[in-house]
Amino acid sequence: MKGSRHRFVISLSIASFIVAHASAEAQPITKNTTSGPVEVRITLDPPTPLIGDPVTLRIEVVAEEDVEVLMPEFGEALDRFAVLDFVPRQSIDADGNTLASQQYRLQPPTSGEQSIPPILIEYVDNRPGEVPAPEGYDAYEILTPRLDFNVESVLPENASHDLKPPLGRLEPQSVDSKNVWTWLTVPAVILLAIATPFLWRAYAARRSHQRRMSAYETARWRLDQLLHQPRISPEEIDVFYVDLSNIVRRYLEDRFELRAPELTTEEFLNSLQESPDMSREHQLLLREFLRHADLVKFARALPSEADVQRSIDAASQFLEETRG
Repeated sequence: MKGSRHRFVISLSIASFIVAHASAEAQPITKNTTSGPVEVRITLDPPTPLIGDPVTLRIEVVAEEDVEVLMPEFGEALDRFAVLDFVPRQSIDADGNTLASQQYRLQPPTSGEQSIPPILIEYVDNRPGEVPAPEGYDAYEILTPRLDFNVESVLPENASHDLKPPLGRLEPQSVDSKNVWTWLTVPAVILLAIATPFLWRAYAARRSHQRRMSAYETARWRLDQLLHQPRISPEEIDVFYVDLSNIVRRYLEDRFELRAPELTTEEFLNSLQESPDMSREHQLLLREFLRHADLVKFARALPSEADVQRSIDAASQFLEETRG
């Protein structure tokens, strides 16, 4: 009985620690920085997660009218964390200010002291009378402040006192106690065996939905960023079409698990016919879009403004109709 009582003390200590941690009303870590017409806020929540719990990192940027914001690339400076989810957004408010944000759900690798390193944000000042960028640079640069936080273990600080080995010899368990454990264990194992396939299907469906939505959000953000790029000269239009087709191809790889970036256009179009997730209408839409992009990229065809807009509309239509 001493061994059972000892295990109960340990379990009670851990449970009390978890409850106390969950009930603490710790405020998120928030830091602000300003550079000229741009304000940046970076937030981390919760500030003291338990090991195994994800944290939410949010980068918010507000820029004045006619200031072009260049948000960080996906996962920049976050290699040490596992990225569970990524949601980028950008809009213009009623005053013409640009509102851009990126939200990550991150999984810290270990317990102990952790940090979010500084993350680079760039902007081009196109306001009348202002210098677009410092001399010798393409854009102004802002580094977010470093965020230090602590990932706590589930064991309380005084766990070493509770984990002392029991004194004396343990009494043997009675036959009745052994039978009780047997009757409890066997049904639990049977229930677990029955429930495992259903739990796995539910988990796989949830992960598949998250992957589809993450692929859409990433592609949508990249397309919105691309639409701010100039496309006046033939060289700029050529670069625009290269980037536009790459966004669609990368989306196809992430969303439908197609090896789109490594295939030629004809090889890829042939592979679409074997995809059970791709409707006939979407196959035709992609075929027209990619062949028109190839004419611009490889045949040096110069599209009209209406042609460019049709390509943008086709890419946007495909993203919206297949977002899942």
